[in-house]
Amino acid sequence: MTAHDRWLLHTDTTSYAVTLGGDGHWAELAAWGPHGAEDGPSPMDWSRRTHFITHADAAPAEYIPYGLRPFTGADLIASRPGGDRGSWWRFDGATQDGDRALSLDFADDVLGLRTTLRYETVPGTDVILRWTELTCTGDSEVRLERFDSAAVNVPVQGGARLTYLAGQWQQEFQLKEVVLERGRFEMESTQGSAGHAYQPWLAVQDSAEGASPTYGIALEWSGNWRITADAEPGGAVRVRAGRVPHEGAVRLAPGATLVTPRLACAFSSDGLDGLARVWHRYERHLTGERMDRPRKVLYNSWEATGFDVDAAGQLELAKTAAELGAELFVVDDGWFTGRPDDTGGLGDWYPDPAEFPAGFDHFIEGVRALGLDFGLWVEPEGISPRSKLYAEHPEWVYRIDGRPATLVRNQLLLDLGRDDVQDFVIGTLDRLLGDHAISYLKWDMNRPPTERGRPTAGEDPERQDLDAAHIAGYLRVLDHLRATHPHVTVEGCAGGGARVEHATLARTDVVWPSDNTAPMDRLRIQYGYLHAHAPHTMSSWVTDAPGLFDPRPRSLAFRFVNSIAGVLGIGADIRHWTPEQRTEAAEWIARYKEVRDVVHHGEVHLLGSPADPTYGIQYEEQGGARLVVTAWNTGPLDGAPLVPGRASRLRLRGLAPGAVYADIDTGARYSGAYLLHSGLPFAWRAGHDAELTVLARQ
Repeated sequence: MTAHDRWLLHTDTTSYAVTLGGDGHWAELAAWGPHGAEDGPSPMDWSRRTHFITHADAAPAEYIPYGLRPFTGADLIASRPGGDRGSWWRFDGATQDGDRALSLDFADDVLGLRTTLRYETVPGTDVILRWTELTCTGDSEVRLERFDSAAVNVPVQGGARLTYLAGQWQQEFQLKEVVLERGRFEMESTQGSAGHAYQPWLAVQDSAEGASPTYGIALEWSGNWRITADAEPGGAVRVRAGRVPHEGAVRLAPGATLVTPRLACAFSSDGLDGLARVWHRYERHLTGERMDRPRKVLYNSWEATGFDVDAAGQLELAKTAAELGAELFVVDDGWFTGRPDDTGGLGDWYPDPAEFPAGFDHFIEGVRALGLDFGLWVEPEGISPRSKLYAEHPEWVYRIDGRPATLVRNQLLLDLGRDDVQDFVIGTLDRLLGDHAISYLKWDMNRPPTERGRPTAGEDPERQDLDAAHIAGYLRVLDHLRATHPHVTVEGCAGGGARVEHATLARTDVVWPSDNTAPMDRLRIQYGYLHAHAPHTMSSWVTDAPGLFDPRPRSLAFRFVNSIAGVLGIGADIRHWTPEQRTEAAEWIARYKEVRDVVHHGEVHLLGSPADPTYGIQYEEQGGARLVVTAWNTGPLDGAPLVPGRASRLRLRGLAPGAVYADIDTGARYSGAYLLHSGLPFAWRAGHDAELTVLARQ
């Protein structure tokens, strides 16, 4: 293989070309874009003449260590303990499986480290998975201070527009952007999860406005992570992403191999909207055969009863939920012993006999007799200091000897990296799911790790790699649930949206984006969420919650259409709804059941944003026979103006101009050209601020 040869990978519609650079010392990106983009000079080509930096610092390297690249940011920082940092490697061979997979090997015989760059395309998508395998080949261990999964080079022109997801608890998935002409952009989480503040997702495009070619990355990791984007001297943008060990570094023993998390790399020629569809297709691929399961309408009792859980009150709610058309009833926190509030009970996962005097199974039978499936909330990683479990196993909690423990939500965190803790959690879930007719499990996590230590006499914390061990335990339990209880639907939650990434999405059926269910707040949360994740994963409830960040009131219809945009659930105290509200709710639930297959399987276009007076989402059924459009009036609700205005309109996308589309409710007929050019009309008024429109192609 000469420096001029290259390897080529193909996805459905894109090409990815890699070549050797630096006289065989590293791999470089040659082209990434639509099929044919590799035919011509590489847009990443550089002059090979550098001043005050090395050739490696200017190169569009796919992955490169500190040592070879001393100035502009390395993806790997390795050393022998107590020795100098840096690695100087050589190319040591390649293995390719057609245009679908590639492995590139680099060796450093002095340090005793082999680095293998892995590439794999995902069938049916425009996603390439990249990760790195690091093997200690010497007689002494190697200290790994930084070990990103991959570096992604983006051939932007005139600076880059970075789009990312930021926020806080109750305000997750806020879509943000920054123009980076020169310098560095970085975001991370050290909370043992994706976190509320940032998501491990980034989109990069030219700084000019519009639907320019767009590149995206998403890290498949449930623990600590970091993403760094550098606008480099040569004009390109280089993004690095990987996990961050809580201990600061990891020791790799002789013969051991560390495998980094996978980094999903995506491309679309159609801007952020097109990139979102690439991610949606990828997540449908991750879901696999479980995509064929209808996402059932659930009722969750938390906002109605809180910790005040008893059989009679829950059955009253279940009866009303069934009358509305719900298909699943979920009892949230408060069902187990020692749980009158959040100060106790976690770890002691047995139904409270005082609240279910006739027995838990008798209660579940009562729910199922109403025609509802039954679900339960758990927090397997949480433990209360007042629990029986803590009294028996205080060593199972993260702790640092001689230091006080911090309580978050009045609880501590189990060290799920321990095999005995994993076995306890698996045994607990097996008992609950085996002893009771439970078909839905909501897994919550309500606190990040603090005092994250595992006291072991004489053992270096860097050899424990606690963050990775915890995530391995978490994924082991989820994999066990999938294999042993395949009928159980699993919802992922972490105080809202703090654990939403591809490792979790591949092992759960839905996730909970935020604890904030207020109408306008939630609309913005879901807008950002759908840029990165698919509708079939997005659990969304109708509640009575007032706005926190945008207090403007909205109708019950607004809340239902908002929730129909993903996976519909109800969390309001429906006992206090009026007969008129219950009738309206039943109608919306029936409509959801008619269109949920289109919402969850269809191609999505985001029509504007919640900042616009009218915002909508278009879902197109595979084959184009049906279109579902959810639309909201996000402006004032003060009735018609003095001079009657024109209808608001949403220009639809991707339609056949010569086709005819009929509104199945009103019978109105539109040409595809009309809907593309003039748009679908909506006549908003004070009592009408949301709509669900279904168009059938004639």
